[in-house]
Amino acid sequence: MAGSDKPQIYLLTPPEFDLSTFRDQLSAVLDAHEIACVRLSMSTQDEIRLSRAADALREAAHARDVTVVIESHLVFARDHGLDGVHLVDGSRSVRKARGALGKDAIVGAYCHASRHDGMNAAESGANYVAFGPVGASALGDGTLAEPDLFAWWSEMIELPVVAEGNLDASLAASLAPVADFIGIGEEVWRQDDPARALTGFVHALG
Repeated sequence: MAGSDKPQIYLLTPPEFDLSTFRDQLSAVLDAHEIACVRLSMSTQDEIRLSRAADALREAAHARDVTVVIESHLVFARDHGLDGVHLVDGSRSVRKARGALGKDAIVGAYCHASRHDGMNAAESGANYVAFGPVGASALGDGTLAEPDLFAWWSEMIELPVVAEGNLDASLAASLAPVADFIGIGEEVWRQDDPARALTGFVHALG
């Protein structure tokens, strides 16, 4: 996937959603666009809700040959037949996740804007690293993953990199030459027609 002409879409779920309606929205997006991976990124710790969401996303994604990972929850990744896990603590849990899920599972690591943490995650066996946020927001401490971080990574490191966080189409376009994946989530889910909203990002990527 790294080295393709343009980055692929890495789709994040919103932190909260009604599964009965989100299932249809997700299916519509997956049918309309070529998606590389779906990440279940719910904020809830309710195991029943997470279980139902994991099963629903797996069914929708795998029916379309799309990879699905879950944020942080190793047990859910293993027990619900998901393809892997997305870790949010940088490189710290990569070896643990690899040991728990096996060599064939996908293990991704979100490393904020830390080049050092990204390199450690790569050395620990991650399949990809994610840097962000790339766009400004009122949330967080104001630290951004700048374009030169992605430029350096793409030149020096072979491991695929995801750019995510507060994107718009022009920002996605500017990162297209130096990112393997563009992580899109609430940017489209908060729109009335997520599939149509994603079209703008797809066109911006070339």
